[in-house]
Amino acid sequence: MDVKMEQSWKDCLADEFEKPYFTQLTDFVREAYRKGTVYPPGALIFNAFDRCPFDKVKVVLLGQDPYHEPGQAHGLCFSVQDGARFPPSLINIFKEIQADLGKPAPKNGDLTRWADQGVLLLNATLTVYAHSAASHQNKGWEVFTDAVIHRLASRREQIVYILWGSYAQRKGAMIDRRRNLVLESPHPSPLSASRGFFGNRHFSKTNEYLIETGQDPIDW
Repeated sequence: MDVKMEQSWKDCLADEFEKPYFTQLTDFVREAYRKGTVYPPGALIFNAFDRCPFDKVKVVLLGQDPYHEPGQAHGLCFSVQDGARFPPSLINIFKEIQADLGKPAPKNGDLTRWADQGVLLLNATLTVYAHSAASHQNKGWEVFTDAVIHRLASRREQIVYILWGSYAQRKGAMIDRRRNLVLESPHPSPLSASRGFFGNRHFSKTNEYLIETGQDPIDW
């Protein structure tokens, strides 16, 4: 199957695109876009991969589901399009960056600047119906994104995996913690941020590890 994706990822995942589940997933997604409003825009489904080639990945930040309201999702987890209001989790992420690194919150919530530095902003599910959270779960996306993590975990090392919340932590079970840095805490959602997300210092810890392993730190 010819999937429109950045070439290094396309080569790495070529066998995945030929599996029956991916054919079924593709059929479902095409029909969903044909029948109704789906986010992100179709051309941005694989934006996380297009902005961060396989060999450039330094950090993996795992989200669960794209935002499901207009003007938000653009294929990068936790990120919103320029001009969109900051969702509560993103507000808390910026609060933690300010507390950890002393950087004031930016004026827009577009995290493309992180992706371009080697942060793979990967949602477990890559599409969603408008106004309907988690509506494309259990259609095959989770199998696909598990394969993405498995490829990284088996072929790369010295990557920082940032896992917020139990869902992301379960998805990270295949990562070799002797060859990578795995950072875990509660999710930045207002429901859980005060239970350990605030004060996790994941942004400075990520940069310390990257510097120790001879990599450029992220300008958060």
